[in-house]
Amino acid sequence: MVRDVRLVTLSSSDHVVVVGGGLAGWRFVEALRREGFGGAITLVGEESFAPYDRPPLSKNVLVGKWGTEKTTLATVESIEESRADVRLGQRATALDVTTTTVHLANGSMVQGTFVVIATGTRARRLGYSADDALHTLRGREDIENLNDALGRAGEGSIVAVIGGGFIGAEVATALHTRGFVPVVLEVADRPLLGVLGPEVSGWLERLPEDAGIELRTAQRISDVQKRGNGLVVHFENGAEFEVPTVVVGAGAVVNDEWLASSGLEIDNGVVVDENLMARENVGAIGDVARFAWKSALGTERVRIEHWQVANDHATHLAHFLVTGMSLAHTLVPYFWSDQYGKKIQVLGHPSPKDDVQMVSGSVEEGKWVALYSREGSVSGVVTLSNPRGLMLSKVLLDQRTPLEEALSKAPWTT
Repeated sequence: MVRDVRLVTLSSSDHVVVVGGGLAGWRFVEALRREGFGGAITLVGEESFAPYDRPPLSKNVLVGKWGTEKTTLATVESIEESRADVRLGQRATALDVTTTTVHLANGSMVQGTFVVIATGTRARRLGYSADDALHTLRGREDIENLNDALGRAGEGSIVAVIGGGFIGAEVATALHTRGFVPVVLEVADRPLLGVLGPEVSGWLERLPEDAGIELRTAQRISDVQKRGNGLVVHFENGAEFEVPTVVVGAGAVVNDEWLASSGLEIDNGVVVDENLMARENVGAIGDVARFAWKSALGTERVRIEHWQVANDHATHLAHFLVTGMSLAHTLVPYFWSDQYGKKIQVLGHPSPKDDVQMVSGSVEEGKWVALYSREGSVSGVVTLSNPRGLMLSKVLLDQRTPLEEALSKAPWTT
């Protein structure tokens, strides 16, 4: 359990150390200054790049619409304006909670009066023999390496994409747009089965074929090995698939190992309370935070890897630390994925075990709205290529809404 956290508000004599140079960390720096904090801020980032936005890497950069520089969040000007000491290319290795000291891989230390953990997640590796030759798509260096490999393979070449989830589908879509031939290898019987549940994954099953992309399900991969200048995917049934390039989209791993000796509670992330506090002088935000989420259906402890949640966390914690007050609004998680020429959007934090009902549109139309419900109340909204229907339905999650009432009001039809 999280220890009782005594209310501590920041003053101009405080020094806040932010560990993590991604979206959550940088947005927190910006939010602190907006709230009027005038003390010192040090941001430590493992990557050598200034804070940047990750979703566009698969949605815009890989397809060729954007250069990586367009993903930058923290420009030279905005860093100067923030008056933060931004230290890039420095990996945190330990945290001394008692002295609020962050130890770095180069042997140096950064001591503050308050530490915010925003180290996020990294791409999951699968331990195949050719692991060092396989590509993931999590950071800017990943996409640069992948583009180099694609350039060597040449347009029209086959690319094996291991994993048919959100990132795998987005990568396959971008590759197809660029003239490559992606083949998606999914271990489950349907993509997104474990995320969106059997009904919704069934409704989405035809999208790859409609987009002209090959999807192979129930693929049991035993290893990936190097062969000549290429790679060969080995399956448990003895089959082989030889390709020049392999991209792995197998989810993410929480970057919390460096906190093993900190004394903080670690349980699939840093456990924090409803104000994102782990101790009175330590907070955690974004993908790394396992937080007490108050929804219309009650309170549950969750860790949510959403861009929007990271933004909201940064705003909430900065406001709490400067004013001593919590923001009053209900956090409604939001997620989207552009894949196979369609847009999947999700509001709330529905479970794949929840009941689900399509309330507008159809699979044939390729545009619909569906409601998830739990114990008779709406727990989430998912739409396919219907952003208006999704946003009109947000009202159903702002407070507890019985499913019957939601069906009667049908806000998505407004």
